[in-house]
Amino acid sequence: MRNIKRTPWVWLAIGLELVIIVGILGWAIYKQNTKTEEAPPITYNTPAVTVGVITQGLKSPTAIVSTSDPTDSRLFVLEQDGLVRVIDGKGALAEQPFLDLRNNVSTGGERGLLGMAFHPKFATNGYFYVNYTNKDGNTVVARYQVATTNGQTAQKATTADPASAKIILQVTQPYANHNGGSLQFGPDGYLYIGMGDGGSGGDPENRAQDKTTLLGKMLRIDVDKGDPYGIPTDNPFASQADVKHEIWAMGLRNPWKFSFDKTAGDLYIADVGQGEIEELNFQKAKDKTGLNYGWRCYEGSKVYQPAGCLEASAYTNPIIEYGHEEDRCSITGGYVYRGKLYPALDGIYFYADFCSGQLYYAEKKDDKWQSSLALKAPYRISSFGQSSTGELFFADYTNGAIYLITDSAN
Repeated sequence: MRNIKRTPWVWLAIGLELVIIVGILGWAIYKQNTKTEEAPPITYNTPAVTVGVITQGLKSPTAIVSTSDPTDSRLFVLEQDGLVRVIDGKGALAEQPFLDLRNNVSTGGERGLLGMAFHPKFATNGYFYVNYTNKDGNTVVARYQVATTNGQTAQKATTADPASAKIILQVTQPYANHNGGSLQFGPDGYLYIGMGDGGSGGDPENRAQDKTTLLGKMLRIDVDKGDPYGIPTDNPFASQADVKHEIWAMGLRNPWKFSFDKTAGDLYIADVGQGEIEELNFQKAKDKTGLNYGWRCYEGSKVYQPAGCLEASAYTNPIIEYGHEEDRCSITGGYVYRGKLYPALDGIYFYADFCSGQLYYAEKKDDKWQSSLALKAPYRISSFGQSSTGELFFADYTNGAIYLITDSAN
């Protein structure tokens, strides 16, 4: 056999290869016999919900709104007679209103200034939208712009320009009640509008099931396209003739407050009942559109007026419902908590009953929705609000106070 002469460089290369092989084998053995230490999950006590007043001196508050800018700590509170008031991050109520619509608004009963939403690009365009009943009692959705001077940014503006009004939508209201009124921009950037069935009792003209009217519906429009708005192409009835293309969902009686989960994007709709049942409806983010929540065929999950109705499977049942025992009468929808101050509340949805002062929270456990009574207090809870950082508040309609929701157990 031929002798092969190995130079020192060859021996060095062989040695390096052996070192690498031994190292790889050693690391594999180490990993196989070493268990990774995982941080134990954080556990919390059962929440003990408490509330603290942050502001008083308001008159019949109907909504609490904030911008989406986490550096903007202001809360904007709507008063039923037409004023938009501002509360700073320390709880001080500004004397000068942000906007005065008292000359535009009819008020009393269920009428008034009912909803407001800031455009997702408010920081650059200064736009926001309001929902009110005008002097004729009809629903108006209008766009306004903040008043800025000397290069002032929208977030620093302290008032709106009343001359900037642009009416986006008007809906004739046949009766004085069931006006809905809430406005929210969804995660998709479209404006959602909650419309009641037009009023009276029992939806006598069956408007909530009629696709040729906007009443009794959740509407969805594109305020950035068209004049005064465009129809999103994926609205459920956008391509159908002889129906209202703005419709996103139907079968609602009087959706008194709806909201989107900041994190999950799910939609929660609190719908005031007729005489027996209050209900909370739900649409999971990216679920099918065109849901029918059943009114007036159903009040909650109970048959109300079956004439002309479809099979039960055509309707979406509420995730939570309750009766009128214990002085309950009217559900006020809230928000899912996504703040940082009270981590045990994360993912919990808060709502209340207007008459009883009962504050509830709901969450889904083991694929079932469960609701718990957080507290009962002498409040007429007319609205919830969410700060730009996800903290939750509610308004006492009677005493004109705003409260912060807290957790004293964690």
